Amino acid sequence: MVTVQIDNTAVIDPAQQADIDKFERMLVRYKAGEIPEDVMRVFRLNNGIYGQRQGGTNQMVRVKIPAGIAHPEHFEALAHIARTYSRGWGHITTRQNIQFHYVQIDDVPDVMRTLASVGLTTREACGDTVRNVQGCHLAGACPHEVLDITAWARATALHFLRHPYAQRLPRKFKINFSGCATDCGQAMFNDVGIIAATREVDGGVEAGFRVFVAGGLGANPHPALALEDFTSREDLLPTIEACLRVFDHDGYRDNKLRARMKWLVEKLGFEELQRRIFRERKFLLASSSWPGGIPDLVKVHGDAPAGRHAEVEVTPVGQGVAVSIGGRAPYERWEQANVVRGAAKGTVSAYAWARLGDITADQFDALADIQRELGAECRITNRQNIVFRDLGEHQLPRLFEALSAIGMAEPGAELLRDVVACPGADTCNLAVTQSRGLADAIGNRLDEEGLAEVGGLRINISGCTNSCGQHHASDIGFFGAERRAHGRSAPGYQMLLGGYVGDSQIHFGTKALRLPARNAPEAVVRVVRQFTAEREAGEEFRHWLERKGGSREVGKTLTDLDEFPLPDDGPEFFVDYDETGPYEAVIGDSECAT
Repeated sequence: MVTVQIDNTAVIDPAQQADIDKFERMLVRYKAGEIPEDVMRVFRLNNGIYGQRQGGTNQMVRVKIPAGIAHPEHFEALAHIARTYSRGWGHITTRQNIQFHYVQIDDVPDVMRTLASVGLTTREACGDTVRNVQGCHLAGACPHEVLDITAWARATALHFLRHPYAQRLPRKFKINFSGCATDCGQAMFNDVGIIAATREVDGGVEAGFRVFVAGGLGANPHPALALEDFTSREDLLPTIEACLRVFDHDGYRDNKLRARMKWLVEKLGFEELQRRIFRERKFLLASSSWPGGIPDLVKVHGDAPAGRHAEVEVTPVGQGVAVSIGGRAPYERWEQANVVRGAAKGTVSAYAWARLGDITADQFDALADIQRELGAECRITNRQNIVFRDLGEHQLPRLFEALSAIGMAEPGAELLRDVVACPGADTCNLAVTQSRGLADAIGNRLDEEGLAEVGGLRINISGCTNSCGQHHASDIGFFGAERRAHGRSAPGYQMLLGGYVGDSQIHFGTKALRLPARNAPEAVVRVVRQFTAEREAGEEFRHWLERKGGSREVGKTLTDLDEFPLPDDGPEFFVDYDETGPYEAVIGDSECAT
């Protein structure tokens, strides 16, 4: 593998250069004792720099990848950061960011400079800001889409970057885009979620959007609610900004735990929230600073849907889709599980699997090489993988060969093996369990039982109740919790079943039972075995769960797993995954709530 030399003489956007210069000045003053800790913390967070469990000078750096769009030079810059400033690898988040841990605070300006040299930024990736704007990873290549939302997501991200209203909000504000009701972009649990839609007008069909507001996960999940039946393309950006302004004006500022859009529904009532948003939108158009009309990025790049080839069978996408893997050869299994067809714009797409969402420096460099060789487009997915798009059928064997060489060709992306997890107690101050370790253990157990390639099921894990791992929205979800057994602390999880997002709706998973961490993999295996043995043809997991009487009834079949042996008989039950000493729930100060 040839290490790419990063060009630190590249021309940097003046606004990004100003961000870097200010960070350097603030850091000097902070180290000199001239800036209080709480002031520096807010400044750090607004620049995407997050403290981690290890404390000291260790920092987590979060890189925004709007709509998940990644270019070869992006991958090379990320490889350089992983290799030079972090621990040799980066982590894909469920919001299409890339995170690096154990970055020393003195190195942050150099990291920011490397990112700026390729047009990436950490600005507003954390803190009380408009976070990374997500978009469906198949946008512009999906045979199901109503509109290509790519340019809309990019325009929205640029509009709010450094926007005066987006610098000190009551709390974080999340925006997601999907190109169709399948909602691969997960619009249904965000502060503002946008799904492309159509309406009939004067005998014709107009493409536009449905805007959903006040969704959220966390300890108290809330489904996003439809703001209006249809929002025109001209009205979309002012609608989003109107939502942000109402949140800024009326959101809770004296209680961070209730400072999200979802709590405004409780505070104001949904009709009043709608009224205030529409009022803001009406008068926003009169503002001297409002650009008006359809964003220039959309005018230049367009938003026409990818379409589909009339003679090519379309690959179903979205949660609950059954995947049949009948081949025995490695390439056949990968091609059946990881390729999306429909010949949208005459091309196909294929997933590269990132184990636990991690990508090493060498893998980042290799992804850049593969992308250039194939002339492909790449997007980061919200299930912590990479998708290659704009491929010809003849390129698929070469892509498989190249991905195999770097360990990213498992026929597992989007299948049961593809367990999603937050960083957990590995680095997070709020986590009480090692969610990554559990994800690895579940994947290994599924492999042992021959269940890793079951389709139509998703598993998500969070190390606490805050749902960074999106455990509420998956078929099988877990969140970490401290347990007490035989007078000692032990790692445990709450198991949830039946979460679903798609078809412009969301169902949150409901509690099945609590489990020792060590028994969670066996619980997954039993549930999956039962589902695969009993499901009817084409039946989705949530419908099977309803037939079985719900989460609690299925949980009753697992109650024997909610037992802790005596410490001498099962010492591993009192040690968390990836740990060597006795379990202890250590919770630090929350920076995501500041």
